[in-house]
Amino acid sequence: MAKVFNDENFQKEVLEASKEKPVLVDFFAAWCGPCKIQGPIIEEVAEEMGEKAIVGKLNTEEAPETSNQYGVMSIPTLILFKGGEVKETLNGLQPKETLVEVIKKYL
Repeated sequence: MAKVFNDENFQKEVLEASKEKPVLVDFFAAWCGPCKIQGPIIEEVAEEMGEKAIVGKLNTEEAPETSNQYGVMSIPTLILFKGGEVKETLNGLQPKETLVEVIKKYL
């Protein structure tokens, strides 16, 4: 199951956790059409990765501080963190296979 990130838990759940394993964050908004399609794909990726990686979602409207910090201008934007740093950024709707490949590069 995908985790839910916000401005309050981002430091611990994403940046600190990414020192152990890769963390994929889906920046989305509830009103965004492509985000609604991306959501179930994120859940599938989370299930497939299991304990090997952390996969979650961050609502840009509920977490404007974090969204601004990472320059999220369009959604969905998917950012992969490893070692507390941004390693890859993907803009727009992404297929499951692409997301799994990106995560596997950093396992």
